[in-house]
Amino acid sequence: MSGGTRVVAIYADELLRRGHEVFVVAPPARPVPGFQRVRDYLAGKGWTRYRSRRPSHFDGRSTNVKLLDHWRRVEEEDVPDADIVIATWWETAEWIRSFSDRKGVKVYFVQHHEVFPYLPVERCRATYQFPFHKIVVARWLKDLMESEYGDANVDLVPNSVDRSQFFAQQRLKQRRPTVGLLYATSEFKGVDIALAALELVRTNIPELQIVSFGSQDPSAHLALPAGTEYLRSPPQDQIREIYASCDVWLTASRSEGFNLPAMEAMACRTPVVSTRAGWPEEAIKPGWNGWLADVDDVAELARGVEWILLRTEDEWGRLSDNALATVATSSWEASTDLFEGALGRAWRKSRTEFPKAVVGP
Repeated sequence: MSGGTRVVAIYADELLRRGHEVFVVAPPARPVPGFQRVRDYLAGKGWTRYRSRRPSHFDGRSTNVKLLDHWRRVEEEDVPDADIVIATWWETAEWIRSFSDRKGVKVYFVQHHEVFPYLPVERCRATYQFPFHKIVVARWLKDLMESEYGDANVDLVPNSVDRSQFFAQQRLKQRRPTVGLLYATSEFKGVDIALAALELVRTNIPELQIVSFGSQDPSAHLALPAGTEYLRSPPQDQIREIYASCDVWLTASRSEGFNLPAMEAMACRTPVVSTRAGWPEEAIKPGWNGWLADVDDVAELARGVEWILLRTEDEWGRLSDNALATVATSSWEASTDLFEGALGRAWRKSRTEFPKAVVGP
């Protein structure tokens, strides 16, 4: 249920709707590690080998999805002959690198710079040097591909927000000052920084209400403050209500490819306080539709949250209107126009550079 997978599912459906043939191939969830199986057994959960089938952003969509029978790399024979084959993150880029030309022109859809310590960093870096046509979701990724990997021929296709799903009526501030945040334990999401900032805010606004949602139970080492209203894996149509119940949305990521929740919150008329990471750095104008702080700057994040919460009704209303205006022209139809155009350029470029290549069935 990650945001990156959601974006892939949206483009798959949009391209299918435009008459393209779209085929998605994916392995199922990885086997449960041995130590986790022992832990589950001792906790009375039984002996499990594989993770249970989880909800997916592809559920209920028209796209043809082939789920492999067990976790393994996707091989060439798993994939139909095509005009384009798209890798959706560093590992799949490794997988398609050796595919023959019959599988299509190789495109790398880059939604983040995957150089985290829990991943094989050098292997990840190497994928950005593969001779694939790249599509990136944010300006900073386009600049990075040129400055660090020497690739200036990169298409920028920003993510969008489904305003039929994420919307809200014009409203007043909450009776009780309310802040929302997405809960995740990954260090780069910066939830520890967000919680530290909210602790500071509570010193001046002790009645502060915190609302959060995420795909996992809060862990002991990253506990939510007492009284937090937490929803685990809420239905997609309920997420809009969460955003709209907040006076400010807080995100303290140390790194972000894009940050869809920030855009979705703005579509629900909620000002956003964010670190300078991903899309918020490009979209937020401090004091106009939210507030920006440097990465790991607890005090400045707290200052931004407090500043928004202490605005008058009229001042907050203008912030709310401006948040909506920030994403008013965004649409997945427009983004798909750009994505489709990028795929066309990749295909035409391959015909020019390799005129004898077989790029289709």
